[in-house]
Amino acid sequence: MDDFVSQVVGVSALAEPARRALYLYVAAQPEPVSRDQAAAGAELPRHTAKFHLDKLVADGLLDTEFRRLSGRRGPGAGRPTKLYRRSPWQVAVTLPQRHYDLAGQILAGAVEDAARDGGPVLDAVQRAAAAAGHRLGAAVGPRGSSASPLDDVAAALAAHGYEPRVEGDAVVLANCPFHTLAREHTVLVCDMNLHLITALLDELGQPAVRATLQPTPERCCVTLRTHAGLDP
Repeated sequence: MDDFVSQVVGVSALAEPARRALYLYVAAQPEPVSRDQAAAGAELPRHTAKFHLDKLVADGLLDTEFRRLSGRRGPGAGRPTKLYRRSPWQVAVTLPQRHYDLAGQILAGAVEDAARDGGPVLDAVQRAAAAAGHRLGAAVGPRGSSASPLDDVAAALAAHGYEPRVEGDAVVLANCPFHTLAREHTVLVCDMNLHLITALLDELGQPAVRATLQPTPERCCVTLRTHAGLDP
């Protein structure tokens, strides 16, 4: 299951009222709670609470641990109680997909880099974006299973919310994962996108494909073409 699907599953789990009530109760507690405590807190029958708590665990929204609530040890201390606590996993779904966390990591890293070295901030943004592109490309690994390098590149970019569409000798990116930032800070974000995608192409081992800036309303400012499709 890819990350987007798992995020959707996590959010949809909370559409069920009993499950949502249990999650909100558990998340509000300073310490892990037992099944009986969760059932009482959400005003649900114990068997109903058990079913929904275990579903929340399966969906990654809650974690469990076992502990003796009495604090006693050794013979006669009783069996450990299963306790529930909120999972550290973060769930966020946006449609179209946005990845403002990635933009934040790039920009924060660039500011720290510029402050440390005293160099221009925009140069630091380019370096940070390229480093992020190499990391994303390395996570995918070299491709080459399809007949077209554009198809391979499109498959890699689809995993990061770009909604690539192969159109002849080009890949058009129908979605910008940093859309709101790009509207307010177009030059900065488009340049960041260009360096990120260029580095990703390099990491994928796709020298025949080049990323260029072609800003167009309502889609990503970067377009990818094979060298044969570039103007001389």
